[in-house]
Amino acid sequence: MQAVAPIGLHDRAAGTVGFTTSLGFSKKLERIARDPRVAMAYHAREHGFGDSPAYVLVQGRAHVIAEPTQDERDEVRRQATRYLGAPAEGLFWDRWLREYYSARVPVRIDVERIVVWPDLRCAGAPRVLGAPLPPGPPAPQAPPKGGTGPRVGMAAAHRRLSRVEHLLLGYAGADGYPVIVPVALAGADGAGLDLTATTALAPGARRAGLLGHSYRPRLIGLEARQYTGWLDVAEDGRGRYAPHTETGYKAPPNKTLLLLLNGMLAKRGVRAARKAAQAA
Repeated sequence: MQAVAPIGLHDRAAGTVGFTTSLGFSKKLERIARDPRVAMAYHAREHGFGDSPAYVLVQGRAHVIAEPTQDERDEVRRQATRYLGAPAEGLFWDRWLREYYSARVPVRIDVERIVVWPDLRCAGAPRVLGAPLPPGPPAPQAPPKGGTGPRVGMAAAHRRLSRVEHLLLGYAGADGYPVIVPVALAGADGAGLDLTATTALAPGARRAGLLGHSYRPRLIGLEARQYTGWLDVAEDGRGRYAPHTETGYKAPPNKTLLLLLNGMLAKRGVRAARKAAQAA
């Protein structure tokens, strides 16, 4: 589960949607290479150009365009400027953001299914476009060898997730495509986080991801908290989530500081990717 900025990338005729990422942030690209089945949840409206109240879940197979054409680069630049503002330019910024901009690649998703709820909370009956939904929920999974209990500090996790605006839960559906739905915190203790959802969660226990994030206009100021862990859904539909890993960041609401941070992270990521390629 990761927050991305899709910047309106789509091709209705070709049946694709997309987003962009830097090669310096290569972990998501490694995961796509292992399993291209992905989902994108269009769940927030506060700083975009759309005003639809619908929650849209798009499932499909992702393809990283490692060597984009000039037309593809130009499209990304146009869309990024529209949504995020003009890119920083100049002698210093051209060097500092070289990896962040020039190593940026589009990720195209060939859409298999679109699930649309009429409400951003996923209330009401969904409408399905494309491939039909599986006839039943996914089967429960075997517990991990290291146990199902929390492996991170629960008090800190609860505090951090309580201050973000959006909270999303994701797990593999019966056909392997991710299901992503909004959830709410209903409490926490040493054994995990209590989660509630307007739409039904898959019953039983399984691996799941949890993402909490907030963002300001043009992403100048944002926070994201990502967890992997174990989800157990009771008969009453409530979920108990035990986080096993935690990553996150908080970017300041200052464009200059944000660009400095993005440039540093992209450079570090590209260097790490090159070292890994040389060692392989």
